[in-house]
Amino acid sequence: MSALLETRQIIRNFINKYEAYVKPVGKLFVALLALILINGKLGYMDKIDNVAIVLIVALMCSFMPSNFIVLMSGLFIVAHMYALSLECCIVVLVIFLVLFLLYLRFSPKDMMVVVLTPICCAMGIPYVIPVAMGLLGGPYSVISVACGLVAHFTMKSITGIAPTLEGMESDDMATRLRLVVDAIVDNKAMLVMIIAFAITIIAVYVIKNLSINFAWPIAIISGSLIDAIIMLICVLATDAEVSVAGIILGTLLAVVVGFILQFLFFNVDYNHVEKVSFEDDDYVYYVKAVPKVGVSKTSRGSSSKGKKKSSGSSSSQQRAKSQTQQRTRSQSGARPSTQAMREERNYYDDDEE
Repeated sequence: MSALLETRQIIRNFINKYEAYVKPVGKLFVALLALILINGKLGYMDKIDNVAIVLIVALMCSFMPSNFIVLMSGLFIVAHMYALSLECCIVVLVIFLVLFLLYLRFSPKDMMVVVLTPICCAMGIPYVIPVAMGLLGGPYSVISVACGLVAHFTMKSITGIAPTLEGMESDDMATRLRLVVDAIVDNKAMLVMIIAFAITIIAVYVIKNLSINFAWPIAIISGSLIDAIIMLICVLATDAEVSVAGIILGTLLAVVVGFILQFLFFNVDYNHVEKVSFEDDDYVYYVKAVPKVGVSKTSRGSSSKGKKKSSGSSSSQQRAKSQTQQRTRSQSGARPSTQAMREERNYYDDDEE
C-alpha cells in the first residue's frame, strides 16, 4: 500500500512541476483520439480523412483552449455529414448548435466530458462515465454527458442509414430529411442511456456528499447498481438495442474505475474519524474530521521536524522566561534597563525570523 501511495505522490509532484507541458500533451492525446475515431466511424470526406490533417488539427488543439477540441470535433462530423448528404449536414448542424448552447450555458467547464463520452461509447465502456462524473463532477455534468451521448448516437444512427441515403434520388430532399430525423429521434438506446446516466450521476453525487463513513465506496457501488438496474428495466421495456452482457461487464468496470478514482482523489482513513464541536456568539459548529491517507514522513523529514520542534521548545522557554522577568519588574515597579529592553527586542525579532 505504501508503494502505491508513494507512486501517487510522485505522479502528483510530476504533474504539478511540469503542468505547463502535461496539459498540452493531454489535450493533444484527447484530440488525436477523438479525430481518429470520428474519421474511422464516418470517413465520408477524403480530404479530412488524412493523417497529416488530423495531426495538424490535434497540434492546434493542444495549444488552444480546451473548448477548441469540442469545436473541431463538431466541424469534422459536420464535414463528413456534408460529404454524405446535404440533409444530414443540416440536421446534424442544428443538433450540434443546440447542444453547444446547452453546454456553454450549464457546464462549460466539463469540456472533457463532452469529448470523452463519445470516445468511451465507441470503445464499448460508456458505463464508466456516470460513476466518474458523479464522483468528480456535479449535477450539471448531466448536461455534458447527455450532449456526448446525443453526438455519439447521432453519428451511429446516420451511419446506419447511410446506404439507404446513397441509394435514394437527390431530388427527393423532404423524404431524405425525414429519414434522417426519424433515425435519430427513434433511437431508443440513446433515450435509455440518457435517463439512466442522469439518474446515476445525481445518485452518486448525492451519496458521496453525505456525512457518513465510507461515503465514496457506497456511492460507487450504489451508483453502479442503480445504473445497471435502470438500463436493464428500460431495455426490457423498450426493446432498445443494448447488450445485456455489456451492461453487466460495464457495471463491473465502472466499480473498478470508481475505486481507482477514490484512491487518486479521495483516499481517507475512516478508522480514525474525529468529531469536533465549537461555538461562537451566533452558532454552534459540529465538524467531522476524516484524515487523509498519505505517504509516511521520511527520516530526513522527521529529523528536520525534530530540530524545528527542539528549537521551538527552546524559543518557548526563552519567551516564558522573558515574560516572567517582565511581570516581576511590573510588580516591583522597577523600570527595565536599556540593555534588557534591547535584548528583549532582539529576541522577538529573531523569533519572528
